[in-house]
Amino acid sequence: MGTPPEDPKGTAPRRARLRRLAIDLTPLKVSRDYRILLAGSFTSELGYQFARIAIYVQLTELTRSAAAVGLFGLISLIALFIGTLVGGSFIDAHDRRTTLAWAQVAHTLSAGILLAGALQGHPPVGLIYGAGALHAFVGSIDQPTRSAMGPRLVGAHLVASAVALNQVMWQTIGIVGPALAGIVIARAGYGLAYAIDLVTYGALFAAALLMRPMPPEHGPDSASGWEAVKEGFRYVREDRLISSTFVIDLIAMIFGMPQALFTFLAVTQFHRGPEIVGLLFAAPAVGALVQAVASGWAKNVRRQGVAVIWSVAAWGGAIAAFGVVGSNLPLALLFLALAGAADVISAIFRSTITQVTTPDHLRGRMSQIFILVVTGGPRLGDFEAGLVATWFTPTISVVTGGLACILGSGVVAIVYPELRRYHADVAV
Repeated sequence: MGTPPEDPKGTAPRRARLRRLAIDLTPLKVSRDYRILLAGSFTSELGYQFARIAIYVQLTELTRSAAAVGLFGLISLIALFIGTLVGGSFIDAHDRRTTLAWAQVAHTLSAGILLAGALQGHPPVGLIYGAGALHAFVGSIDQPTRSAMGPRLVGAHLVASAVALNQVMWQTIGIVGPALAGIVIARAGYGLAYAIDLVTYGALFAAALLMRPMPPEHGPDSASGWEAVKEGFRYVREDRLISSTFVIDLIAMIFGMPQALFTFLAVTQFHRGPEIVGLLFAAPAVGALVQAVASGWAKNVRRQGVAVIWSVAAWGGAIAAFGVVGSNLPLALLFLALAGAADVISAIFRSTITQVTTPDHLRGRMSQIFILVVTGGPRLGDFEAGLVATWFTPTISVVTGGLACILGSGVVAIVYPELRRYHADVAV
């Protein structure tokens, strides 16, 4: 046998370390249907960013009222909650591929309403509210359906890797989508933005048709209708591990999500105008994207509950640091990026724990409640941040919110020992 070639510069160990850090692409290699679903989701969600930004800009133009714009978020949240209750049993009772396809048809209807209003010139504000409510209602079924598909597409042992790939998709969309949407709206108006949204739903509809059927896996005593909805919420209440992941995320989003204050902080803390507001919004997504791309190590983490606790504490620490840097904008953006990186770690492991430990016949309902928490938390956080900022100052609101996240993560670790004791190998 010959001697192995020398590596005087030590490049082989460096390559090995980089491979361990790089995001795990195994789900894309082993599952054709997962590749199809991810591609369709990326196209569809990128298209929706055009409509999302257009809605906020158009409402501002039509009403000149921040309250009217904020009301759109509240109406969407109510519709999302109603969709969670009404559709709670639907995902688990029907073929998920078929459910996904019909959801895109309904989304196309909401986009068509917005497009028709834009072509009209000055649509009624109620029409925009109604289309947004329809989108949120359908989204309460669409997104959980895609999430519930994951474990059956890639296997329980690859769920963390698949969730990390999903995070790369979401964060890329969060950075690129709004930027492109702003350009399109400024140059071509709302009609083209809504048309792009409408057309791109076809990608996810086609993806659903190309995937293999995914019929429900029912037990002999599976509930249906309203009983199925109650069964889902009862499962969350009785399973303390699942409850802990929802509680700790609500703590992070309610107390440590300062996005509602960015427009005020631009003036009071950084003494700048609206030109830096976009940077403040983009910074967490940039950090989250970098962390998601370098998440190859996530598949090797066994104490995933401990990782969630520490990442929420890190999120809070970064948000508090963002609040105390004064007018140093580069340092502020750095801390927001670090907060985004910590948040994506929490999201990967919380989603993994929920999907792996939930029985398949309940997975759709769990995904619905998960998305309700993830979507509702930031909206409650906007209210909390604004209230504290009104009583004191925006900076105090940010700093105290970050510290509350650190304290809250410690309290959850004590109150919910199930989370810190969770071990991935035992669950699988």
